Amino acid sequence: MYTIAALYHFTRFPDPASLQAPLLNLCEAEGISGSLLLAQEGINGTIAGPRSGIDAVLAHIRALPGCSDLEWKESTSAYQPFRRLKVRLKNEIVAMGQPDVDPRARVGHYVDPADWNDLIRAPDVAVIDTRNDYEVAIGTFDGAIDPETASFRDFPAWWEANKHRFHNKRIAMFCTGGIRCEKSTNYLLGQGVEEVYHLKGGILKYLEEMPEAESAWNGDCFVFDARVSVGHGLREGPHVLCYACRRPILPEDRTRPEYEHGVSCHHCAQETSADDKARFRERQKQIALAEARGARHIKIVHEG
Repeated sequence: MYTIAALYHFTRFPDPASLQAPLLNLCEAEGISGSLLLAQEGINGTIAGPRSGIDAVLAHIRALPGCSDLEWKESTSAYQPFRRLKVRLKNEIVAMGQPDVDPRARVGHYVDPADWNDLIRAPDVAVIDTRNDYEVAIGTFDGAIDPETASFRDFPAWWEANKHRFHNKRIAMFCTGGIRCEKSTNYLLGQGVEEVYHLKGGILKYLEEMPEAESAWNGDCFVFDARVSVGHGLREGPHVLCYACRRPILPEDRTRPEYEHGVSCHHCAQETSADDKARFRERQKQIALAEARGARHIKIVHEG
């Protein structure tokens, strides 16, 4: 079994580039795959590997400046859910595009999964799903508002256009693991919203701890690895990924005429040109060749 660790931590890294190579080298030595993002505001990512390797990497991260109280969420998989290892430098560990937002200053009230149902069922509470539209499409909480955003960067504009709907409401927000809510709750507090709450540990912690019979969750939760989705108890869901548009689809969707592996699905077939599809076919061919050779990809990049 592979151990999967999902983590994030907001802290101050004056020189994140100096942390990149040591972290990459350790992950490589310990047989870890997945993705880790480093920025001046902290670290974010999900990694998978043997238990001993995950322990070694988590110990390394906890030893970084300001990370001694790092928290993470774990699950398991019978197969390695990541094809390669990436350690990236970014401007933000979760991109919102709001330079004044700082979760280290203040965030909303954390709500434990055991208390979440009572909060979101209160008549004076508006529940907002901060995830992207394709994530919301396969599962969300009872009564949650879907902003229908394609990117987290779109959330501030959506709030500005819709804030009048929430006058005299308490706001409860949630996301996959909690990181987006660290920023979105700080943003709303900065916009003058007085009572803002968010689900501690995100949907993943809720699905891990909340008995299914008592759950207010409907559907599955999209995850950014080869499992694609998980349900209650963090059991692997039924979804697969369209490798052209990165949206989740169901196995039966692969029988639809629009589907071509790595090229298109019913969501994106009309969104891409013939040239795009030809490029995707070539990419898929190269992926298949690399897999046939048994190549393990390790990538270290700097993205602005």
